[in-house]
Amino acid sequence: MDLIVHLLVYILIFKKIIDTFANLIINSLLKTNIYTMNKVSIENIFEIHIEEMDFWEKRPYTNNFFEIAYIDKGSGFQCINQHEFKYHEGDVFFLPPLDCHSFKILNPTRFYFIRFTDHYFLQNKETTNYSSWFDKITYILANYNKMPGDIISSNKDRQFIINNIKFIYQEYISNDHYSNSIISGTIVSILNILARSVENKYVSNANKIHNRFGNLLRYINTHLVSKEKLQIDNLSNLFGISQNYFSEYFKKHAGISLAEYILKSKLKIVESKILHTDLSLKEIAWQLNFTDNSHLAKSFKKYYGITTKEFKNKGQVSCDKN
Repeated sequence: MDLIVHLLVYILIFKKIIDTFANLIINSLLKTNIYTMNKVSIENIFEIHIEEMDFWEKRPYTNNFFEIAYIDKGSGFQCINQHEFKYHEGDVFFLPPLDCHSFKILNPTRFYFIRFTDHYFLQNKETTNYSSWFDKITYILANYNKMPGDIISSNKDRQFIINNIKFIYQEYISNDHYSNSIISGTIVSILNILARSVENKYVSNANKIHNRFGNLLRYINTHLVSKEKLQIDNLSNLFGISQNYFSEYFKKHAGISLAEYILKSKLKIVESKILHTDLSLKEIAWQLNFTDNSHLAKSFKKYYGITTKEFKNKGQVSCDKN
């Protein structure tokens, strides 16, 4: 039950990034041979490659980009932070930055890799929605390794994604005046399908615990920084749960109190901000509605056992060599 709850925490915020993502994803298309470095440069905003391999060289590696990986043919194992999941033809994976990724190839494999970074959003001062986008997408992707491999829920959705990945590749090669907008819109469509697949799966599983529980967690994760909306009286009214019983109800199904659930969920966003931005702890505390940076620092140390500075340094260390 706890696994379902935590998986749902990592996933349910995803849908809200979609409306703003189309206007944010790319302003140029650059190519590079990404396999020449242990950690990939963030100078590239977007790229798509086809790689055919009989074996995987110089792995694992860490990266600074978000990645969609499609298996066009072949089989083997996907490795994320020393955990392995089987892969087969037609599988689609959504991979986070700064985790260690590799593949153990059993049969010759053709990969399609779509990679995009947050470099554009960090550099473009006119990107007013960057903070919201960053909070949501990194919160999910940073924990994707806890999900078991392929995430597509139906054959119809799978075929849609496969066709569009191949279409993006052709558009990327042609690269005319319209390509940026076309690719951006197509990726948004893919992300919508992935978001729906993930949400349907884990909201449904959480609702099996109780018929309102998954929807309740979705609402909480959508309004993490709104104290008013997360007051027990508001939540109990919205979801038809007695105000006097709500705290007991939530702890029974989540395994932790509402306050602890909210704090842990916010700390997952803190993780990404520490690793991927130059924001001060004071700025992060303000954005996520902590009392002050001291409150944030103490909360972080309590749950992670290390300081935020130690966490940042640890997160920037490359994968262990195998």
